[in-house]
Amino acid sequence: MAFTTSLRRLLIGLLFVMALCLMLLYFNESQSLLKPASSFLINSFDTRHNKLNPSEKAWTYKCVNQKCVRQHYSNKNEKRVPFTSCSMLCGSYSKIWPEPTKSYIGTSANSFNLNDVQFKIKTPFKNVENLLESAFSIFMEEIKDIFHSSSDRKTEEVSKSSTTANYKERSPLDTKHRRHNLTNVNIFLYVIKTSEIHLSLTTDECYNLTMINEHQTVEVRITANSFFGARNGLATLQQLIWFDDEDESLKIIGSANIADCPKFNYRGLMLDTSRHYFSVESIKRTLVAMSHSKLNRFHWHLTDSQSFPFVSKYYPELAQYGAYSSNEIYTRDDVRDIANFAQVRGIQILAEIDAPAHAGNGWQWGPEKGLGELSLCVNQQPWSSYCGEPPCGQLNPKNNNTFIILQRLYQELLELTGPTDMFHLGGDEVNLECWAQYFNDTDLRSLWCDFMQHAYHRLTIANGGQSIKMANVWSSGLTSMPCLSNKNFAVQVWGGSQWSENYQLIDAGYNLILSHVDAWYLDCGFGNWRATGEAACSPYRTWQQVYKHKPWQAMRLNKQQMKQILGGEVCMWSEQVDESSLDSRVWPRAAALAERLWSDPQDENEYAISKETFNRFSMFRNRLVQLGLKAEPIFPKYCAQNQDECV
Repeated sequence: MAFTTSLRRLLIGLLFVMALCLMLLYFNESQSLLKPASSFLINSFDTRHNKLNPSEKAWTYKCVNQKCVRQHYSNKNEKRVPFTSCSMLCGSYSKIWPEPTKSYIGTSANSFNLNDVQFKIKTPFKNVENLLESAFSIFMEEIKDIFHSSSDRKTEEVSKSSTTANYKERSPLDTKHRRHNLTNVNIFLYVIKTSEIHLSLTTDECYNLTMINEHQTVEVRITANSFFGARNGLATLQQLIWFDDEDESLKIIGSANIADCPKFNYRGLMLDTSRHYFSVESIKRTLVAMSHSKLNRFHWHLTDSQSFPFVSKYYPELAQYGAYSSNEIYTRDDVRDIANFAQVRGIQILAEIDAPAHAGNGWQWGPEKGLGELSLCVNQQPWSSYCGEPPCGQLNPKNNNTFIILQRLYQELLELTGPTDMFHLGGDEVNLECWAQYFNDTDLRSLWCDFMQHAYHRLTIANGGQSIKMANVWSSGLTSMPCLSNKNFAVQVWGGSQWSENYQLIDAGYNLILSHVDAWYLDCGFGNWRATGEAACSPYRTWQQVYKHKPWQAMRLNKQQMKQILGGEVCMWSEQVDESSLDSRVWPRAAALAERLWSDPQDENEYAISKETFNRFSMFRNRLVQLGLKAEPIFPKYCAQNQDECV
C-alpha cells in the first residue's frame, strides 16, 4: 500500500514536470514568433506637445445619425464619451488621412497597454528588417507620446506639484497599470518582394492592412512588397489608435480591412533654407508631419543668392562667404542625419543647389583662390535689371572651375543622401541681361541650355559615371524652347495652372512635377516685402484651394499623358517665413496636397468640400498637434466640437 502511494506520487510529480516543460516550450516558441514591442521604446525624437489639446471633461458626445453630438456632461451615472472616441467610432466614413484607396473600418474599439503590444517582422531581406525595426520603434515611441501628452494633462488637472509621481502611476509601461478589459495587440509586418531601402520612381508603396479582434487579442497584419509600403501601413495603423481620457487608456480599432496604393509616385514638399535658415530640429519636425501625411519627397532648396549655408568639405569657402552666421549652417553630419531621419520615415531627400541663377553670396572668393570669377552680377544694382529679386548672382557659364565645384557639390550630396534616380539641378529664372554684360557676342539662350547640359554631365561624373535617370529643373524660358532631352530631364512646373507651358511641355514629351503657383505655393498671401515692385503672390492659398486643385483633370489628359505627371509638390519659399512660423504656414495645408496626390478622391460636389472631408482633416490636424507641430486650425473650436454645424 505504501509502495503504491509512493508510485502514485512519483507519477504525479513526473506529470507536473512534463507539463512545466511543455509550458516553457510553448512560451519560448511564442517568444520566437512575437517580440514585446515595449523593447522598441526609445527617445528618438520628442514630439510631446500637450498644451493645445486640453481635456474636455465638461462635455460628452453621443453618436446620433452618423455624427457626434455634444452634450453637457451632467449625469455622472453615465459614462462620459470623449470627442475623439466618439469621432473614431461614429459614422461610416473613413477616419484616415490621406483617405485610403479602399477601406472598411470597424466601429468598435479595444483598450490596450503598450506592454501588451507584440510584433513580428517577416522578410527575407536583412536590410529591410533592420529598417522596419527602426520604423516600428518610431511607431511605438509616437504612440507612447500620445499617451504621455494626454496623461500629463490629466496630471496637471489633479496636481501641479506632483506630476512625476502621477505620471509614473499612469505610465503605459508600468506593470501595475490597471488590467481590466485590456487587449493584447499582435502586429505582423510582411515585406515579400523587394530589398530596396531607397525610394525611386518605380518603388511600390502599396500595402494591405487587416485587423481582427478575437479572444481579447487584436491581430494586425500589414503586407507590402517593399519597406515603403509597410511603413505606410504603420502610418495608417497609428491613425487607428488614440487616447481615451475618460478610460485613461489607449484604444485601437478592433477590425479593419484596407487595400491602399498611391495615385502618384512623387508627393513632395519644398522648403527654402536660404532666404531664412531653419534648424535641423525644425526640418525634422516637418519630416515627421510629412511621414504621417504620406508625403514622400523633401525637396530641400538648400542654397540661393541670399545665402549658402551648406559646409562643403571640398569648398568650405562657400559657407564662409555665404552663410548668414557661423551658427546658421548645415554640416555634412547634419545633412546625413536628416537623410537618415527621412529614410526610415519613407521620405527621400532631394537637395538642390540652384544653378546657374540664384547663385550669388558664397561664390565671391574665386579670384582670391586663383579660380577666376565663379559667379557674375553678385549683389549688382539696380537689381531689377539683373535678377528676379535681390540680391543678384548668376554662375559664370564660361569658367570651367564653376562646373568642377558643382560636380564636387553633387558628389557630396549624393554621398550624404544616398542612392537616387532623381536629382534637382535648379535652372530657375536665368536673367539674360546679367550674362549679356559679359557675353554679348554669344547666343545667350544656347549658353543657358549648354550650362544645364554640362551640369547634367557633371552630375553623371559625380554619380560614379552612372547617369541619374531623371534630373529635375524648374520650368522657364529654357524648358519652353525646348532644348533639354525629355529622356533625362523632368520639369517642375511652377507657373499658373492655366499657362500654356503646361500643355507645351506635355506635348514635348516631358515628365512633369506640378507646383502651380496659383494653388500649391504656400508662401503666397502675406503682402509685399519690398517697397517697390511685385514682391509676393496673392491671395493666400487656403487648404481648400490646395485640396481642390486637380490639374490633370482640368487639362483633360489621356491615359498616356497621365503617365507623364509624376506627381506634385507644395512649395514654401521663405522670404516671409522663418522657424517661428514654419509649422503654421505649412501645416495642415501640405496635408491637403497629400490626399490629393495619394488617393485623389472624387467629391460629389466639384466646388465644395464634403462634411466628411472636413471632419477627417480636422482630426488629422489635431494629430499633428499631438505630434508636436503648431499646425494652424481650420475653423473655430466650436466647429470641431459640434460636428457638421459649420460646414
